[in-house]
Amino acid sequence: MAGQGRLARLGLIGGVLVMLGLVVGATQATQAPAPPPPLPAASDTAGLLNAFRRVEVASVSDAMEQMYGKRVYMSHRMRPLAFSGNRLAGTALTVLLKKEENSEGAPALQGMLTAIDEGAPDSVYVMVVEDGANIAGIGGLMGTAMHARGFAGAVIDGGVRDTAYLQRLGFLVYATGIVPSTSVKHYRFGGSNIPVTCDGVRVEPNDIIVGDNDGVAVIPRAQALDVLKAAQELDFKEHSTVPYIEKYKSIIKAVAQFGRI
Repeated sequence: MAGQGRLARLGLIGGVLVMLGLVVGATQATQAPAPPPPLPAASDTAGLLNAFRRVEVASVSDAMEQMYGKRVYMSHRMRPLAFSGNRLAGTALTVLLKKEENSEGAPALQGMLTAIDEGAPDSVYVMVVEDGANIAGIGGLMGTAMHARGFAGAVIDGGVRDTAYLQRLGFLVYATGIVPSTSVKHYRFGGSNIPVTCDGVRVEPNDIIVGDNDGVAVIPRAQALDVLKAAQELDFKEHSTVPYIEKYKSIIKAVAQFGRI
């Protein structure tokens, strides 16, 4: 009987601990997020990139639309090859490939390789392949070189190949499609670090490129600090709205309280 009494008491204690855990969990779920961290200096590129890695691309897109009335996000076609939860943030290194049949082979594309070898850490290789939906702009070898040089990732208005290798490498690549083709003998290098239009969005060299599982957006370098501040505020509102909805079970009340949807 004494043993049974002890078991009963242990069961009661266990039940109380479970209930306490549920209460603590519920309290944590409804806690408001921490406010945004202090802004970096406008000239602090590394600080800006670190901060942009912590905000949602949707908030960046909304901030640019609200402040400047501009669309800066690429279309639904621009998708990540593989997404591990990391966010893309880096400075644009632009490359253009012009469609032109030729017999030179690889030498006609030498400039796109030179751009990689001269690229700085945290670069994002923004490549536009003219009429390139069915042409792979990059593959495993170029991805390996970018990864080795510390590039943040690549955004290709065109195709990508060697996908299994790039996924194992863990190199972030966004592209408009996956194809097994080559650009050799079909394209010629058209320039690097020049303005390009990538999937409908103008990109200047050193613009800030951000990406997550929702897509890719472009922030003009001169507007980066203002956009970051606005995006952080939008993120804070959205993350504050979630526990409010959970608590009051009303999205109408939450939107009225925080003005974010």
